[in-house]
Amino acid sequence: MKKNHRQRLIIDLVMLHRKVDTDQLALDLNVSSDTIRRDLNDLDEKGMLTKVHGGAVSSIQKLFHYNENAVFNREHKNSIATKAIHLLEDGMVAIVSGGTTNLVFVNNLPKTLKATIYTYSLEIALQLTDHPHIETIFIGGKIQKKSVVTTGIEVFQTLSKIHADLCFVGASGITLNEGITDEGYEIALIKRAMVDASDKVVSLITSNKLCVRHNYSVCPLSAIDVMVTDLQPEHHLLEGYADKNILIL
Repeated sequence: MKKNHRQRLIIDLVMLHRKVDTDQLALDLNVSSDTIRRDLNDLDEKGMLTKVHGGAVSSIQKLFHYNENAVFNREHKNSIATKAIHLLEDGMVAIVSGGTTNLVFVNNLPKTLKATIYTYSLEIALQLTDHPHIETIFIGGKIQKKSVVTTGIEVFQTLSKIHADLCFVGASGITLNEGITDEGYEIALIKRAMVDASDKVVSLITSNKLCVRHNYSVCPLSAIDVMVTDLQPEHHLLEGYADKNILIL
């Protein structure tokens, strides 16, 4: 296996699991632990992940605004963005949660779009400064350093006063039985408040998050109006979602 391909697989696993183990990577990729350590050192130096004792953790989400090449699965996320941008129209008010898929989405919005976007993601707020006709309202609070989003009572207070047309909610995982779930308790609560503040909910989700369940519930499938993935709507992994009265794009 070539070095570049192996390192892309490592980034894939880091993005999916948030943390990887050196010895397990060596087994999975059929190379020595020393090779994996060199890969992790190389990727850490490039800012693609953060090397820690015994493995690595994800640091990619912090880098997108300054380095687009740091986004894993960028082509798939661009595909999702292309499908979703027509959902946001002139004059609308939208809430956008964090995550690199939503970051790619706002980056692809047309520069002529006239809309108002609320976000608790500092990276998304910064990206939206490139869009001259979008009024961007950053929801302040305590910044969570890992994901560069705000948390705390101030976020909930702001969301309680918003009546948005659309919510573009990121998903760490989604299943037919549990709906959208997240790894963090407070982030899950904030995303739920975003959903509650919106008339329509759009889930932008890459296919590696399908059939993945985390510990904290964001919303059931009944709360989702549109689901946009990098797959064709008739793909077998999407079977059952359309039966839940969700528009699949």
